[in-house]
Amino acid sequence: MSDISTCGIVCPTDWVPLPLEPTDDVRSWAKETATLLWERGKAAGHELDKRVLRKNLRARADDSRGRDPFYAFAYYPDGFDTALALLEVDLIHPDTTVPELSLDWLTDTFSAHDFGAPDVRRVDLPAGPAVRIRQNFAADDRPPGGPGILMETLTYGIRPTGAEAAVMLLGSWTIPGIAEEIEEAIDSMAQTVTVEF
Repeated sequence: MSDISTCGIVCPTDWVPLPLEPTDDVRSWAKETATLLWERGKAAGHELDKRVLRKNLRARADDSRGRDPFYAFAYYPDGFDTALALLEVDLIHPDTTVPELSLDWLTDTFSAHDFGAPDVRRVDLPAGPAVRIRQNFAADDRPPGGPGILMETLTYGIRPTGAEAAVMLLGSWTIPGIAEEIEEAIDSMAQTVTVEF
């Protein structure tokens, strides 16, 4: 078994990569990216608020940077000045408490029963065997005095062939009615995951 030195994923252009390195200038990135998204939206016939875009991009980047994933992407389809979903990619390495990362362990660790049993499936991906977990949670950012917010999630735990580590894809969204579209996108992106030793 080998350790993963890097992993890759191919995302559609409306999934914007977020800056995660400590040296990244998030403010400048948000300004430049907001301009690009505004121009793309205008070309598609949408009028977006560049200030709202810039603020939302910074908030998404800051949020992901707090978790320190390997990669993070926010979903900005044409016509929207706020991200509709988030996808984070991370590596989990075995340690003394968990010497082997099995699909059963990934299922147990990343499943919750907040709103009933999660939908758990075993799948074979080009990178190796995986577990696909579709579930819902109560979102942490409930508005004061308002109703709770449902966060929908789709998680992939991939055990790349010949690797000690696992690759995790963690997708989440709170916008109602887009689950099928987001699931299809994440399912497609999971097929593109590659690893190098």
